[in-house]
This record gives sequence, structure tokens and C-alpha cells, in this order.
Amino acid sequence: MDKAVGVRSANRIGMEAPFRWLGGAWNDLWRAPLPFLAYGLGVAIFSFLLSWAIYVTNATFWVFVLTVGYVFVAPILAMGPYEGGRSLECGKKPTLAQISWVRAAFRQDVAYLGLALLMIYFIWTSFAQIVYGASTYTLHRTVPDFVAFAVGTPDGLYMLATGSLIGGVMAYFTFAFVVVSAPMLLDPKANVFAATAASFKSVTDNPLPMTLWAAIIGIFVLIAAASGFLLLTVIFPWLGLASWRAYRDLVPQDATGKNPA
Repeated sequence: MDKAVGVRSANRIGMEAPFRWLGGAWNDLWRAPLPFLAYGLGVAIFSFLLSWAIYVTNATFWVFVLTVGYVFVAPILAMGPYEGGRSLECGKKPTLAQISWVRAAFRQDVAYLGLALLMIYFIWTSFAQIVYGASTYTLHRTVPDFVAFAVGTPDGLYMLATGSLIGGVMAYFTFAFVVVSAPMLLDPKANVFAATAASFKSVTDNPLPMTLWAAIIGIFVLIAAASGFLLLTVIFPWLGLASWRAYRDLVPQDATGKNPA
């Protein structure tokens, strides 16, 4: 029986690494633009429609929660771009069908990772509601009312500061938990425990470059949200491909290109 993939240490990287990943991923994106952009467009449309539905039902608070929630759920949605990155690495051009239905992602360990991310997201939403409830006795039913409260009152600014602090800590923990583990689980020999250990090891061995990478991802998410999620068409597959490159850069590889057992 094959042993599960394990990683005892992570490769050391420099501060330039995140920009190298982005540059390489940008080239990868345009090597097979149609499937990647179609995948990104699907994510963008779904995100916009969900946000629009929340907006028209005046659940304004949840638009903010949804935007932040991308940090928690995006790694599972990005299995398609990860698979595309793996195909390009092997000299093959991925198809939309291939990256939309990633067979390697339909296994128990990936489900465990997704369940863990979902639980973290639910914890974040609970904290967000507590912070909102502790900041005001008024239920803001429209977007203008909520925005006016959030940016125009001391209680609103306190809510934003506190929520950002709590959300930032949870988001960084989630980043450390999943930055390597999600793409690593495309390897059928990898289990969720070894993959998450490798992910944390990659961050703890490279704290400054990985913090920069987390900040870049956060900035891109905010840019996408500010565009009404339209820019996710490009940003989502781009970051997914860059994350695949990050995984391949961080996790030691043997001569065959596979993770050492």
C-alpha cells in the first residue's frame, strides 16, 4: 500500500516569491484563456447574483460577511484552477470540462477540508453578528443606512475596526490552514492531516513572504468585491493558478516531481 504523502519541512522562499507566482500564473492564464476565463465568469456571476439577492432583500450586513467569506470558501472553489495549473505543468492544455469537474477533488479528504473551512466560516459569521449587535441597538435595513452607520458614527467605526481585527486573525489562520493543503489534496496519496501540516509548516517557515502573499490575496478579493465581483472573471483563476505555483514552490519535490512520501 502506498504511504500517504508527508512533508517534514517546507522550502524557503524570498519576498519576491509571491510576485513570481503571480507573474507565472498570468502567463498560465493566457495559455488557455477560454476555459479559465469561463470558469472565472461562472464564479463571478454566481457571486454577483448571490450578493444582489442579499441586497434586494435588504440583508445588507450579509453582503459584507459574504465578501469576507471568500477567504474561507475560495480554496475549495479553486480546485478547478489548481487542476488547470497541474495540466499546464505537464504540458497539456486544460479544458473547461476538466477544470469544472475535478475528479480528484471528490474524495473524503477534500470533503474533510471543505467541512473544516465551512465550520470556520460559520464561526466567523457568528462573531460578525456579535460585533454588529454589540455596536448598535438599531437594525439597519438598507445599504445606505448601514453604510452611514458604519463609516459615519463612532460606533460604526468601532464595529469595523473590531470586526476587521477578528476577521483578519481568523482569515490568516484559515490561510495558513489551506494555502498548501487545498492544491496538495489533488495528489491521491495526500491525506488531509499531512496536507494541513504541510500548509502550516510552509507559513511558519516563511512568515514574511507568506504574510505578503496573504495580503496580496486579500487586496485582490477587495478589488473584486468593489467591482461588483465582475473582476473575479480574471482574478479568481489567476489567483488559483498562482496558488498552484505557490504549492509547487513551497512543498519539497523529489526527482519525479511528486511529493516525497
